[in-house]
Amino acid sequence: MFLLGLWDVSAWALVLWTALSCHVTLLAVTVYLHRSQAHRAVDLHPALAHVFRAWLWLTTGMNTKEWVSVHRKHHARCEGPEDPHSPQVYGIRKVLLEGAELYREAAADESILDKFGHGTPDDRLENRLYGRFPTLGVALLAIVEFALFGLAGIAVFAVQMLCIPVLAAGVINGLGHFWGYRNFETDDAATNLTPFAAIVCGEELHNNHHAYPSSARFSLRRWEFDMGWMYIRLFSVLGLARVRRVAPRPAFDETKTSMDIDTVKAIISSRLHVMESYARSVVRPVHRTELKGATAKTEKRTLRSAARDLIKVDALLDEAGRTRVAAALAHSDALGTVYEFQDRLQAIWHKAGASQDALLQALEDWCRQAEATGIERLEEFAARLQGYALKPFPG
Repeated sequence: MFLLGLWDVSAWALVLWTALSCHVTLLAVTVYLHRSQAHRAVDLHPALAHVFRAWLWLTTGMNTKEWVSVHRKHHARCEGPEDPHSPQVYGIRKVLLEGAELYREAAADESILDKFGHGTPDDRLENRLYGRFPTLGVALLAIVEFALFGLAGIAVFAVQMLCIPVLAAGVINGLGHFWGYRNFETDDAATNLTPFAAIVCGEELHNNHHAYPSSARFSLRRWEFDMGWMYIRLFSVLGLARVRRVAPRPAFDETKTSMDIDTVKAIISSRLHVMESYARSVVRPVHRTELKGATAKTEKRTLRSAARDLIKVDALLDEAGRTRVAAALAHSDALGTVYEFQDRLQAIWHKAGASQDALLQALEDWCRQAEATGIERLEEFAARLQGYALKPFPG
């Protein structure tokens, strides 16, 4: 009788509890640990923040300062040798299967905590309970679930313990830098796994997050759904959360024919949108035109093989990719021109310490020279660039 537990519930009830508890754990990670603590994109009411903190202590044993420190280092050293869990460094197999071990190894490094752990909870509960006894919470959960559900409770507990190592440490940190689609050509390999981000509460939109890390909202396209953002909006209505930042939303003033400082601010703030628009409205159409006009099979093959590489940031191009790009540009003057202007546009906002007036002058020069190329797509883009503005966040 003891092995059956104190509470006689159906198998479906156990499945529902397991799914619900894992969902709350993933929600706590994305809203509390990730968006609120690591990136300060949203402020949570102290009561809600503590509910999440206590829940994570029970279901994962994770410490806020450790998680935040490891994640911040991931962003600061992304895809480099110091990245705590990059599949580009360790290989996809290791991150998928041993992501939790990589996290624990990084979290054990005190220098990481000292450098990246600022602003995390430092109260009596953290110092005397959560941080001091990290395994006590999960032990209590195991005892309670065994007492309530018997042997079935142990199975429930096992699934709960696998939730974060598999879905977060493995899938998001692994596949989220290895496979999927990209809205933005960021300097790292981050990808969006699916536009409907519900299983891991929005974390699936990983490329969007790396493009705008301080945004509380991860969905940036009309067809994308971020479940974590849905909860944040609900918490905001209930007075339990306050959104601090979201990704900029570019708008266009079709009547504007010259740039000003506000235009510069809008372009710099939404520069990844600008480059995505350049790839979509300039590079790809010109590439298609050149491919269509190519007559020799070798020329077609060369142009086709470079299609993806032409819009990648230089840091992500390997030697083979650079070779494909060089070969394609050698076949097409038009493609060479738009590729050159793409590099020059990116270089503008990489100018260290440039004043707004200097940036304005650089952008005006870029537009004037682009409009003089005689390439219709490039001319249209330059004219549109002068009308950039930013939409305010709608409350």
